[in-house]
Amino acid sequence: MTDRFNRLRLIEALLFASSEPLGAAQIARHLPDDADLDALLDELAGLYANRGVRLVRVGARWAFRTAPDIAPLMQIESTVARKPSRAAIETLAIVAYHQPVTRGEIEEIRGVALSRGILDTLLEAGWIKPRGRRRTPGRPVTWGTTDAFLDQFGLESLDSLPGVAELKATGLIDTRPAVAALSARGRLLDPNETGEDTDEDDGDDSPGDTDGDAPSVREALAQAFAEPEADGDDETDPSAEAPQSPVANASRAP
Repeated sequence: MTDRFNRLRLIEALLFASSEPLGAAQIARHLPDDADLDALLDELAGLYANRGVRLVRVGARWAFRTAPDIAPLMQIESTVARKPSRAAIETLAIVAYHQPVTRGEIEEIRGVALSRGILDTLLEAGWIKPRGRRRTPGRPVTWGTTDAFLDQFGLESLDSLPGVAELKATGLIDTRPAVAALSARGRLLDPNETGEDTDEDDGDDSPGDTDGDAPSVREALAQAFAEPEADGDDETDPSAEAPQSPVANASRAP
């Protein structure tokens, strides 16, 4: 091999390995002092004139670029899957387990209003589809899952959906008492955060209690579900012919 051919190969390797165009000074640094860089670049450009890749001048620099007539044939189309939101996953689960289900029924089960874009997102993904209209006032549209939903989640049929026991085992269903679960979700006042006494109510308030007028979770539930007190616990007049109501007892108390 001649020195000229080796110099052409060196320039070719430098331009190919570089992530950006190279200037004449950057290339000349790797060549002997007597090398005619301009002639070498012109010759190399001629060798690539009819190739899929061409050596072109970019301002004062040189770089390999795809031939203009080949570039349109190299376009690549790719589909970017967007991760569904938590609200979308919850909505999809409700549709899967309760189908056919209406928008209003979804909102009732979730306990919050359903954003307009959630059903659109699931419909665009091909996981749900309209299943007709409910024969109720307003004729609301009902929704159900599709075969694409089964394929996406690796299910043979809707019978393959996990049951309650499986969901509890994986931690997807909250097994805590309702009061604790609702408090964790912000639906009830958390006694631990307000400094209220979490012990069993013994009916004796200590002098240092500063609960004010706001009842605790236990007090609110006790007031809502407590049974009326028995007549034997009220102070009544022995001479009365009939049991007195709690209001009357309160008015006759000394």
